[in-house]
Amino acid sequence: MTQHKESNILFEIKEDKAFLTINRPPVNILDIATMEDMNDAILSLKGNTDVKVLVLTSMGDKAFSAGVNVADHTEDKAEQMLDTFHGIFRNLQNIDAVTVAACKGLTLGGGCEVAIFCDLIFAADNLKIGQPEIKLSVFPPVALLILPRLVGLKHAAELLLTGKVITAEKAEKIGLVNKVVPLDTFDSELDHFIQPFSELSLVGIKYSKKGLALGLETNFGDGLERIEKLYMDSLMSTEDAKEGLKAFMEKRAPNWQNR
Repeated sequence: MTQHKESNILFEIKEDKAFLTINRPPVNILDIATMEDMNDAILSLKGNTDVKVLVLTSMGDKAFSAGVNVADHTEDKAEQMLDTFHGIFRNLQNIDAVTVAACKGLTLGGGCEVAIFCDLIFAADNLKIGQPEIKLSVFPPVALLILPRLVGLKHAAELLLTGKVITAEKAEKIGLVNKVVPLDTFDSELDHFIQPFSELSLVGIKYSKKGLALGLETNFGDGLERIEKLYMDSLMSTEDAKEGLKAFMEKRAPNWQNR
């Protein structure tokens, strides 16, 4: 296990799992310094061939994150804030591991954007999630891009144009989160939720994530052609793709090399 501590975050790697914990209780507001620490941690995983899942979580039970520090939205800081904040998403997009947002309590504004950008959302039953930016007469750029793809245009419009905050039950119903569990069993059930990734090849995860992204970026015909090319030119030349097929035919467990 490797561990890295900053005043604003905790970051540790346990075998093939990485955990980035926002460490600013009670509501884990994201100021510029915290976002810089998050970017450093995520960047450290780029090219990592061991870590198969990155869990983004928070300290305490009250909030995953109540959002970006409003004081950092002022005219003299807004450009630096937006560049640093959006760096989180650009860096998350460039790592191979599955990203899981493990959310308890308030998950609002920029905190909501970080959560919905992850591949999966694992939530406690005290989750309160939403994008209240319109109440300040501003909008959340990442959520505008991502939310319609996750929950459809009508649900996205309702959340973004009203600024309403919804419960874990509602979020699960509209497909915004993958799983909701009781707060008192959150940690143990999170371990169970992420364990299956340890049995997979990082190669399969990496190229499946790339294919999902390609499919969202293009129409069906162009997207299928690009995904076919990714499959034949990139995935099928890897050791693990060959090993997975060979192991299946030989009726044995695969020996992943993650390359």
